[in-house]
Order: sequence, then C-alpha cells, then structure tokens
Amino acid sequence: MMNVQSKMEGNQLILYVLGEIDHHTAKEIRKEMDKQILSLHPKEIKINLSSVSFMDSSGLGLIMGRYATATDIGAALKVINPTDSVARIMLMAGLDKIVPIERIK
Repeated sequence: MMNVQSKMEGNQLILYVLGEIDHHTAKEIRKEMDKQILSLHPKEIKINLSSVSFMDSSGLGLIMGRYATATDIGAALKVINPTDSVARIMLMAGLDKIVPIERIK
C-alpha cells in the first residue's frame, strides 16, 4: 500500500500521509516524498498528517529530513492537521520551533 498521496495546487505541494509512520514505513514514505519534491520543485510543501494513526521518532526524523530537502530547494515546509497524538509528539520534541504546525479546516 502506498502511504503517501500528493496534490499540486499552483506552486504548492500537499503530501498526504496515510496510516502509521514508524521504522517499518518511514523509508518508503521518505522515498515517495522526495520523489515528488525533487521532481516538482514546489515553493511550498505541506505535509498533511490528518490520517496518521501512529507516529514514533522515525516520523520526527522523516519530517526533519524533508525540512532539509525543502530548504535545499528553497521551499517552505509546514505540517498541517496532525492528529492529537501526532501533534503531542511533535510538540514534546520541539519540532514546532523549526517546522510550523497548522490546523486547517
């Protein structure tokens, strides 16, 4: 099963992550995200985590790595609509100080 779906809106890439982000799935998710980011060169990248049921530290690493990739191509990165449990992990790790987290209706 593909854990990432993407949609381009203007020069904004929205990456929808589905299911769990752990050490078993992070590599596949990273490869798909990087493929989309590097082929489309968006100005803004939004990682939508509204359908993520579980995330461990592998997910934090995944997001930080995409932040580095986005920075390398001159794009802004933002996490949108994380579930409560995912948001809690991100806030505890201080990730929100580096990558903005937004709740969008």
